[in-house]
Amino acid sequence: MNAASISPQIEANVMRIESTGVSLRRIWASRILTALSALFLLMDGGMKLFKLPFVIESAARLGYPESTIVGIGVTLLGCTVLYLVPRTAVLGAILLTGYFGGAVASNVRAETPLFNVVFPVLFGVGVWASLVLRDKRLETILLKAE
Repeated sequence: MNAASISPQIEANVMRIESTGVSLRRIWASRILTALSALFLLMDGGMKLFKLPFVIESAARLGYPESTIVGIGVTLLGCTVLYLVPRTAVLGAILLTGYFGGAVASNVRAETPLFNVVFPVLFGVGVWASLVLRDKRLETILLKAE
């Protein structure tokens, strides 16, 4: 590609971003939050698929048998993939919110330290913040104050 062919592509992308009414700074903040969340969730789901020893121990402390770990990992990976696909990002965020709610409930029931309860809540906030930053419609729906 030469410089002449790159310029129209960049210009088209900039015009598309400007037409959404979202600043470039917000889009990059959204991308960073999405990447951080997704990398952690993909790693967590992958560790569950491979049944690493500390994952088995952690699940046992929370009261889950070893036979459930792979299913939980597959569920997490599926929800994360939905979150990463732009057309299904909101559905993925809703499903991840449910997953995080289960994590909070499991940790509360097992009486784990406060950090273990707050951590999934923070991830849920990060997932939704990344979507709100990039989509003005979501901002209007979720942050409407009347």
